[in-house]
Amino acid sequence: VGCDRSKSLVDICGEKNYQAFVCDALSVPMRSGSCDACISIAVIHHFSTAERRLAAICELARLLRPGGTALIYVWAMEQEYKNQKSKYLKEKNSKKDEEEEINSDVAQRPHSGQVPESSSQGSACSDQLLHDSEVTGCDAKPAVDSRLPVHTNRTSFPSQDLLVPWHLKGGPKKKRESVAMLPFPAGFKEFQELSPVFHRYYHVFCEGELEAVCRSLDCVRIQRSYYDQGNWCVVLEKL
Repeated sequence: VGCDRSKSLVDICGEKNYQAFVCDALSVPMRSGSCDACISIAVIHHFSTAERRLAAICELARLLRPGGTALIYVWAMEQEYKNQKSKYLKEKNSKKDEEEEINSDVAQRPHSGQVPESSSQGSACSDQLLHDSEVTGCDAKPAVDSRLPVHTNRTSFPSQDLLVPWHLKGGPKKKRESVAMLPFPAGFKEFQELSPVFHRYYHVFCEGELEAVCRSLDCVRIQRSYYDQGNWCVVLEKL
């Protein structure tokens, strides 16, 4: 059974005869302890506060039966790890990416990966939770103002909290129809020939951060944690 905030995506699941419904990941309308396993792929990094990210993991734990497991994937700050660039960075100069930007949260389909070791890459951690957890490898830097940087696709992340452009895909006709529905200001008609760009909020996780959040819960234990093609991943077990 799947769930998503997007009714359009849930409708696509229905057309393919999959079971899915619209809901909020912070409040899933399912009975506690009713799931053998839960999967959260490229979701939690869209929550804008440490409290909401923790609440999302708590909700996964609530749904699990004792002994049940959960798999969580979030985008990593470290897109270059152990001197290896992620697929997200490697594909920067491909012909396909010159024509249309990435429209996927996860750099590659999740698979059994390597257990992470210490990373030499430092990153800026903005959440108080990280200070409390004393996660190493992250130099805390106070926010200068409330403005978020806009990420340049297929490049390393300038900060943990940022906006990532989403270039709407589709044929020329579809693009024109989509843009026509957008409220462009007067004098900006020349932009209507381009495909619209939307900006999504991301909090990319630095090494150790996802584990620190999970360890703050008494009802779960970490079975495994690893780095997988630009993503930090954990497998949790409900106690």
